[in-house]
Amino acid sequence: MMDKYFEYKKHKTNFNTEVRAGVTTFLTMAYIMALNPLILSAGGFDKGAVFVATVLATTIACLIMAFHGKTWPIGLAPGMGLNAFVAFVVCGSMGMSPQEALGAVLVAGIVFLIISLTPIRAWIINSIPKSLKLGIGAGIGLFLAIIGFEIMGLTVTTFIEGVPWQFQDPTLIKLGSLTKPMVLIGLAALITMFVLDQKKVKGSIIISLILWSVVAWIAFPEQAKFWGIASWEIPTMVHFFDFSFESVFTAMGVSVVFTLFFVDFFDTAGTLTSVANVAGKIDNKGKVQDIEKAMLADSVGTVAGALMGTTTVTSYVESGAGVKEGGRTGMTSLVIGLLFLACIFFSPLATSIPKEVDGAALIFIAVLFVKNIVDIEWNDIGEAGPAVLAMIAMPLTYSISNGIAIAFCAYALIKICTGKVEGVSPAIWLVAILSALNLYIYS
Repeated sequence: MMDKYFEYKKHKTNFNTEVRAGVTTFLTMAYIMALNPLILSAGGFDKGAVFVATVLATTIACLIMAFHGKTWPIGLAPGMGLNAFVAFVVCGSMGMSPQEALGAVLVAGIVFLIISLTPIRAWIINSIPKSLKLGIGAGIGLFLAIIGFEIMGLTVTTFIEGVPWQFQDPTLIKLGSLTKPMVLIGLAALITMFVLDQKKVKGSIIISLILWSVVAWIAFPEQAKFWGIASWEIPTMVHFFDFSFESVFTAMGVSVVFTLFFVDFFDTAGTLTSVANVAGKIDNKGKVQDIEKAMLADSVGTVAGALMGTTTVTSYVESGAGVKEGGRTGMTSLVIGLLFLACIFFSPLATSIPKEVDGAALIFIAVLFVKNIVDIEWNDIGEAGPAVLAMIAMPLTYSISNGIAIAFCAYALIKICTGKVEGVSPAIWLVAILSALNLYIYS
């Protein structure tokens, strides 16, 4: 039955290969079950509820990809970067409630879904310069890195609430205490991830998370609480269908929706293109085969994730690990989804992982985001400059949306001042105008 549906022979694969590929991809992205609850809890979300929502949203999205985008061996889950954006910016700096944030995620997902059904999708994808896409991706990575450093305790803020600016420490951030045992545990976990990845060990992140968590639980039980491995009692899904549109259609809400949509849209397009290259899904004209089905499955996954109670669900670039193992069909996605579903009883383990170890995983993931900057057009300052501005602005302003806005405004101004407006897509001008308005409103 599966053979006929997924057409193993046509895609030069078989059941065993697809299962192996699914297991491989699962191991490379399983870290999200620990990191997503940790990050969103900083924004007021319930940790246990987010764990269950993460598992269910991932399962649903992977099943949709398996049976609708059946030629795509893709794993999907709540995306890193946007979960941090929601927790630390939307719910933190902007003061939105988790319900309002989920409302924004839902609206962004619906917009993505509508656009995925129209030719607008291709127009937008082809309009954004490659260097801007890469710069924004790297900026998100650096944003994750600074959060990871803070969570690990490698850096601490010197800012004192209520003290005038002229009397503040000008450094604002300084090195944390490297004598604290849990900070050292986090550093050990980070180094282990680098070493295992260097040695091509599958699941380097999740292996390091578990290994150094066990060390922390045994050596420092007062600082690293162990709540158990598994439980038949599944945490209450307090965020299930719990969203509000109260702030979505305000200027602030529109800005949030735009950022969520923009990042998800281009992250998905970039991931699918990258995986397509490895899987041989690009034809002799350079067109990615069946990308429409994959984009649609991804957008439906985002809507499902918001309803479950988690942030934007997106395609994972870690899917490339499964493709390298021979995965070529949706059967790989099906295996990933079922493995995540089987983990629904492991919430005690996921919530027991020390934050310092989780912070190490964030820094490691940040490296994966940043490494693609080698493909920026460095010889063209008009292309490289805005990309670098995005990279710098996101971590320093603690905002993905600020980074996107500054990059697009700079790109448009450079084109105007150099007389190179011809050939610039209307989409660029539209995004630049919206970005300028966003910066004006929140400056």
